[in-house]
Amino acid sequence: MTEWRWLDVFARQLRACGLSRGEIVAVLSESASRPELVETGRIAAQMLGGRVYDVVVPTPANTGPVALRSTGASQALAGNRGVIAALSAAELVIDCTVEGLLHAPELGEILRGGARVLMISNEHPENFERYGEDPTLEARVARGVALLEAAAEMRVTSPAGTDLTARLEGAFRAGSSGVATEPGTIAHWPGGLCLAFPAAHCVEGVVVLAPGDINLTFKTYVREAVRLRIEDDHIIAVEGDGLDADLFRSYLAAFGDRESYAVSHVGFGMNRAARWDYLELYDKAQINGTEARAFAGNFLFSTGANENAGRYTAGHFDLPMRGCTVALDGRVVVDAGVLQGDLA
Repeated sequence: MTEWRWLDVFARQLRACGLSRGEIVAVLSESASRPELVETGRIAAQMLGGRVYDVVVPTPANTGPVALRSTGASQALAGNRGVIAALSAAELVIDCTVEGLLHAPELGEILRGGARVLMISNEHPENFERYGEDPTLEARVARGVALLEAAAEMRVTSPAGTDLTARLEGAFRAGSSGVATEPGTIAHWPGGLCLAFPAAHCVEGVVVLAPGDINLTFKTYVREAVRLRIEDDHIIAVEGDGLDADLFRSYLAAFGDRESYAVSHVGFGMNRAARWDYLELYDKAQINGTEARAFAGNFLFSTGANENAGRYTAGHFDLPMRGCTVALDGRVVVDAGVLQGDLA
């Protein structure tokens, strides 16, 4: 059951997305969606005068070897032509699926229909109370994406031993401020993230996950260091004697494909209201981890599917890291975990 304080927050976010009276709004959910998010999104849209309808699909069975978590690639639409048509007919889609449409194969067709999509992260609704309106976020994210687009190389270092180079020629660059105002666009809420999906054969080096970094597939903090050696875009060794390294190796091996070991995307967080420590305050079922991806100054390293490089797999890790320095063509944009200049 929704509460007024959540309705107020959701209505402000939908208003920021340009929702106006008479606009056609589809609320997309699945049978396993968090009911409070679906109800709050629907009522908030109605409060603003949206012409709202629900699209509800069954959550499919997981046919894979391990549980899939926090992927951003919902499988619930399952290519259903009727569902895609229903969503394409909307002007605004409020996405309340468990994993979200960000990397779903049906997203492109929905956006080509002219809809804009607000993907609401599968978090406990009270989290959204903390993501107050930041009038600077959209402009700062745009500046971050512009820097990525102008750069030929990203280099990431850390005191723990990370030294990673990603060439950005041919990369797909994107960002999300949590606001979708233009037809054919998608934003995730909470927003505040700048990303690059490198082209094939562009990533080399070492990534060291240090204590306090986050494994969002497991929704847990790294306790013991894990060292990833990367050659030609792929992890060739997972080094470490502790449980974190054992779990990392076991999960990736379960998929039985090389693509699970590949680099998906690299980027940095921009959201000053997001916190790295919030996982400690909630049960795993109450969070999806978008806040951890977006907290200001993190370096987000991700493994698995990268459509830009022609790689597809269900294996996936999102790994927000603290204390890293990120440089674009030598210009430091994140210094030891702190955003620099007009990105801050």
